[in-house]
Amino acid sequence: MADKKVAWAITGAGHELEPCVDLILEHEKIDLYLSRAAEEVLRIYKLYERLQSREGPIYPEVHASSPLVGRLFGGTYSVLVIAPTSSNSVAKFVCGISDTLVTNLFAQAGKAGVPAIVYPTDIVAEMDSVGPHGERIKVYPRDIDLKNTEKLRAFSGVSVVSNREELEQCLDAYL
Repeated sequence: MADKKVAWAITGAGHELEPCVDLILEHEKIDLYLSRAAEEVLRIYKLYERLQSREGPIYPEVHASSPLVGRLFGGTYSVLVIAPTSSNSVAKFVCGISDTLVTNLFAQAGKAGVPAIVYPTDIVAEMDSVGPHGERIKVYPRDIDLKNTEKLRAFSGVSVVSNREELEQCLDAYL
């Protein structure tokens, strides 16, 4: 698998965004896919420029049915990483909705037999997060969001991780 790349998608989640960006910057063979909301949030958190400085390509969401999604069928990628993943995207994954670049990537990865690693933002009933200006924020995910994360854990070919360390361990298995 050494010649294959990682497809990494970012959604509009701010929770754990900077640690995910740090991890992306530590690896070379990553093609980055950004939802429209991801571009907005990355700019708000002042992380967009850091990603632009890296070597690999960045594919912004132009259309939900981007031809780029077809690359999952060509053997280009060893894994799809979606991190961080908003509750909105997790809900769409669970319901089979594919109306954005990221939800299409997820659906097509399943159809192409490409494993997926998903790092949802909503994994526990109460958590601390960091806001765009470095402020600490208490977050209380809704029951429906926690249930959707649990449903996603049952999906074949999908690894749901709960922290950066788990994400890194899963990712290392495909690099």
